Amino acid sequence: MRFQATKISGVFIVESELIRDERGFFARLCCPVEMKAAGIEFEPKQTSISHNSKHGTLRGLHYCTVPEAKLVRCVRGRVFDVAVDLRPNSPSHRQWVGTELDPERANAMYIPSGVAHGFLTLEPDSEVLYQIDRIYVPGFDAGVRWNDPAFAIDWPAQPIVIHPRDEAYPLLE
Repeated sequence: MRFQATKISGVFIVESELIRDERGFFARLCCPVEMKAAGIEFEPKQTSISHNSKHGTLRGLHYCTVPEAKLVRCVRGRVFDVAVDLRPNSPSHRQWVGTELDPERANAMYIPSGVAHGFLTLEPDSEVLYQIDRIYVPGFDAGVRWNDPAFAIDWPAQPIVIHPRDEAYPLLE
């Protein structure tokens, strides 16, 4: 596994090494030992999947009000994945980073606690796999608006499908 730091402290693009042959490929998607060697303390406790039937579906920007880190990857289709730093004392506070995730590259984004996450599907029937370092407990979900001018995220396309909850999240200021 290779870990590429981003401009947001603690956010990494994780590239799995693909072992290819005539059958296709094999890849290690998460290895806590290798992550720890790269300075990332991450032990997944829950795995979830998001199926998005339409291209142009936007989910986010979500975060948790209790500490929660996640490793996010697209296992079907393609998505533009975004992380926004909401940590008030971070040097990259309010900055964002985005990358395209797809199964052919087997890449992922590691998102530490205090950083919001969202994505826009670039193909229909896109699926996003989440490995999370805590068990889900209702009541700690939160979010900020996907199009908040405080972040000025350069989404690759205008969203077509947005859940009313995501559309109604407050602006940061």
